[in-house]
Amino acid sequence: MNRAWSLLVLGSIVEIFWVMGLKHADDALTWTGTILAIILSFGLLIKATSQLPVGTAYAVFTGLGTTGTVLIEMIVFGEPFQLVKIILILVLLVGVIGLKLVTGNAKQEGSAS
Repeated sequence: MNRAWSLLVLGSIVEIFWVMGLKHADDALTWTGTILAIILSFGLLIKATSQLPVGTAYAVFTGLGTTGTVLIEMIVFGEPFQLVKIILILVLLVGVIGLKLVTGNAKQEGSAS
């Protein structure tokens, strides 16, 4: 199960790169990298869903990807810092962490019965 979560987190990190690529790609090389990142991130998501519930995995995948994208855009690309964005990202992360905790417990309880 931990391997599936690791694949999911890695896929979310790769998602950050292709989302930024959609905005910043301007030549064939960067577009090729963006397309390869899309394929890799969704491949990792698909692999993770072989052991995790699809709904939970997709929510975590998009939640972590969104969080990372917003933070990288603010830190690296100079997007304006807004306190409300940070607060909402923290709320999103609490939800993602909650899903992971609940999914881990539900899986263990289900296998014990």
